Amino acid sequence: MAHAELAPPQDGMTPDVTRPQGWLTSLERILGTLVEIPVAILVVAEIGILFAGVVARYGLHQPLVWSDELASILFLWLAMLGSVVAFRRGEHMRMTALVATAGPRMWAFLDVVATCAALAFLLLVVAPSYEYAYEESYITTPALQIANSFRAAALPVGISLMIVFAFLRLLRYGQTRTVLMALGTVVAIMGAFWLAEPFLRTLGNLNLIIFFVGVVGLCVFAGVPIAFGFGLAIFGYMALTTRTPIMVLIGRMDEGMSHLILLSVPLFVFLGLLIEMTGMARAMVAFLASLLGHVRGGLHYVLIGAMYLVSGISGSKAADMAAVAPVLFPEMKKRGAKPGDLVALLSATGAQTETIPPSLVLITIGSVTGVSISALFTGGLLPGVVLAITLGALVWWRYRDEDLSHVKRASRRDIGRAFIISLPAIALPFVIRAAVVEGVATATEVSTIGIVYAVLAGLLIYRQFDWSRLRPMLVDTACLSGAILLIIGTATGMAWGLTQSGFSRSLAAAMTGLPGGGATFIAVSIVAFIILGSVLEGIPAIVLFGPLLFPIARLVGVHEVHYAMIVILAMGIGLFAPPFGVGYYAACAIGRVDPAQGIRPILGYLLALLVGLIIVAIFPWISIGFL
Repeated sequence: MAHAELAPPQDGMTPDVTRPQGWLTSLERILGTLVEIPVAILVVAEIGILFAGVVARYGLHQPLVWSDELASILFLWLAMLGSVVAFRRGEHMRMTALVATAGPRMWAFLDVVATCAALAFLLLVVAPSYEYAYEESYITTPALQIANSFRAAALPVGISLMIVFAFLRLLRYGQTRTVLMALGTVVAIMGAFWLAEPFLRTLGNLNLIIFFVGVVGLCVFAGVPIAFGFGLAIFGYMALTTRTPIMVLIGRMDEGMSHLILLSVPLFVFLGLLIEMTGMARAMVAFLASLLGHVRGGLHYVLIGAMYLVSGISGSKAADMAAVAPVLFPEMKKRGAKPGDLVALLSATGAQTETIPPSLVLITIGSVTGVSISALFTGGLLPGVVLAITLGALVWWRYRDEDLSHVKRASRRDIGRAFIISLPAIALPFVIRAAVVEGVATATEVSTIGIVYAVLAGLLIYRQFDWSRLRPMLVDTACLSGAILLIIGTATGMAWGLTQSGFSRSLAAAMTGLPGGGATFIAVSIVAFIILGSVLEGIPAIVLFGPLLFPIARLVGVHEVHYAMIVILAMGIGLFAPPFGVGYYAACAIGRVDPAQGIRPILGYLLALLVGLIIVAIFPWISIGFL
């Protein structure tokens, strides 16, 4: 995001060309608050419902037959209202690397174009979404016996609210001429495609390149949020080259966003924010620092280890990096570490820990491919260790001559005290994994166990729980989750279009026919997913290509869990690799370092990650040895 989930552009990273005063600003703020309050309540409700389900089933042996159904209904509302919050804040995931190289005037223009493009997609699908919600009224839910339109109504309501905020944003822009030029540009491009419809219908599958490569590429590189770029591509493909009703696209979006396993996305995001707020992350880092702080490059090893441990709790890379970096960076800078090297290593550890459960990418793979979540959680631990070793080897080489004459070694008493303080925090990843493996809770429900554990640890053990931060954390959770889930929805629509076109059969035939069998297939996949991770980020790439490539992996004899680890690590390298990887810029934003300072240092870390990835690819036992 973010994933995905990783890092949307920060508020200060885009040009501010809106009017700061006036009734429009007040109206926008009031509407935003009216959306944020229910979305925060929805996050709390989902936690309560799922945790109650765990207690009733495992503790009281009286399952709540309606809990999953109610959670699913509320989840779609959470996803859509979270998308609205993300849209209002300008935090939908997008790639700004190329846009940022333009001058301020062009950047401002492209920013308006991005808003207009998103608005165009929303206007095109709002009527079909209302039609879809009406059709769902004929379906009754099995447990609660209510019309399914109560759930499906989240789609038109969310889309309509985003339209309102899009218009408010355009009205608040300070330069009317820029807005008119941007609107004219978007309308002209869409008009050209509409006029070309008779010609496009004669091209057959060449339209896949035009829409899913050309349109998507144009949108992504122009800074249009990825979710809306995907949406425009699949809408154009369906409307101009097929006779499929657009309501089908809304149905595919609903299907993609409504997998109950994806409910763990907002819950693990919230858990990541909790461990930072309660001091659990700081306790783990302090213990590791007491162990290794006196060793040459010791705090760099601590950074690698801390990211591994914290990633076993939150599943969100942005939350992981934000929890670890502020604790370690000041002391590392005092010891002479260069800021560019620090964000380079932070970015590299983000890629290294992509497979550590409960990674949001692991959950997404399980959702779209049917691979066992428990197997993915088990298989993801050791590949992260292998990449940690390759990164550690490079750290040892770079810092073998570090001057530590001024560093005092921690006593055994200090180490023991730090260990006791950190023990509840260190135990949390093992509690989460044990709950899934032992069948106490599903991969979705286990996040609620982690949340309750973190709340109790913060209140009773660490005595650090800032109630005033709770509402902003709940809203931030919904915001990031909505941005991720809308991408999954539109990417599911694109994946459906690719499948219906016959592309999946052609791809399967081409990949299975490669010389070298499984080895060549893995090599091609590594290259492809590094590129996809850099351009599309991990979650949308998985939703698009996972259903296509995982069956091929089985055909050529590659174990699906082994293949999952390979593609996740490859995507992680692309996601955190400059100049396009948005994860790299997230690391720079968290570390408050100019991205240019980290370009040279990160090359060595990327090479170390690639060596680790090759080792994981060559030896399947690393991924499947403990299944």
